[in-house]
Amino acid sequence: MPTDIVMPQMGESIVEGTITKWLKKPGDKIQRDEPLFEISTDKVDAEIPAPASGVLQDIRVSEGATVQVNTVVGTISSDGESVTASPSKSDSQPAAEKKKEVLPATEEAAAVSERVASAEKDDDQTRSSPLVRKMAREHNIDLGQVSGSGLGGRITKQDVLAFIEGHGAPPAPATTASASSPAPAPQRVASVPGDLVPLTQMRKIIAQRMVESRRTSAHVHCMFEVDITSIVHLRNKTKSAFEQRNGVRLTFMPFFVRAAIIALQQFPIVNASMEGDGIRYHRNVNVGIAVALDWGLIVPVLKNAGDLNFLGLQRGISDLGERARSKKLRPEDVEGSTFTVTNPGQFGAVFGLPIINQPNSAIMGVGGIAKAPVVVTDKEGNDSIAIRSLVHLTLGYDHRIIDGAVADQFMALVKKTLENWSEEVG
Repeated sequence: MPTDIVMPQMGESIVEGTITKWLKKPGDKIQRDEPLFEISTDKVDAEIPAPASGVLQDIRVSEGATVQVNTVVGTISSDGESVTASPSKSDSQPAAEKKKEVLPATEEAAAVSERVASAEKDDDQTRSSPLVRKMAREHNIDLGQVSGSGLGGRITKQDVLAFIEGHGAPPAPATTASASSPAPAPQRVASVPGDLVPLTQMRKIIAQRMVESRRTSAHVHCMFEVDITSIVHLRNKTKSAFEQRNGVRLTFMPFFVRAAIIALQQFPIVNASMEGDGIRYHRNVNVGIAVALDWGLIVPVLKNAGDLNFLGLQRGISDLGERARSKKLRPEDVEGSTFTVTNPGQFGAVFGLPIINQPNSAIMGVGGIAKAPVVVTDKEGNDSIAIRSLVHLTLGYDHRIIDGAVADQFMALVKKTLENWSEEVG
């Protein structure tokens, strides 16, 4: 029996999705959990995995079309079944020649399918995600030997990475991309001067939300210059050991996020939201981390960030960024933020004046880190010139509920935390 491919419901509030790209064509062999097509919703852009192994029989919804959730968009035939592919030049060949061409491929696909099904039967007995199972296959790992740290013993990506680091695993073939490697960025669509290029679904949503935010919040910005020389030295000293020990790169972002969390706990109004004629003070600190993509911008959310230590922040930030770039985010990953951090400095900007991410009341922008000569005063009051690493931080805030004095005090605490960093980095 053919397997239907349906438009998935990416969250309770999602009622439709747009197919932006098919990654396979009719007649292609596919394996279960292999990326099959890309969709765009009003929450996320995502790659949708194949629901079964077999051959893509037909495509019923073309690229650019928007359909309701649970609509059948294509079908997968079991290996060995007949495949109805789009008409092509090969359709004009004699039947005997076509049979001669197709039969070996079909027999090979059946053998591959049998091996894959056998491996996946074992995988399915372990609670894990498609990404985790894919990593296990690529590294020849038996998930039954991996201890799960997730809810109900669920095996996470970090569990697999820790297993590889602690036990070792056969390297993946050179032709297979590692599941932990960043996905290649899509190429920007070239346009000819004078052309009218339609907005992508993501660009439409970004445009709408930016205009709405400007109309909603009374935007004001303040900027602070921060000396992070000690943090730069600390990172340079520990980043190699940190990566070897924890399996994740040490970046500057968790330093800024941690400093913001400390200030948010002291100034809860900055973590609040306007709600009708009242102010909603949020129980948790959920930090949105803006991620720039070649095809737009998205803000995945690090939930309960105030409960995480430094290593937890780095792992969470890295995971969200990787899944945003590889289109693996879920709708719940981009919901519920109470404060946002964006990093225009990664592209060389000295600072930025970011627009508030609704319904947040504030957003912190991180500028580029650069060395500069600075007047330094020692404990005896003597001045000298020193080369220091400086960064400019800006806070965009909603003046309807946050006063300038509070915003400045908030940023002063962020500055103090960063300039006098004392926390272990893990």
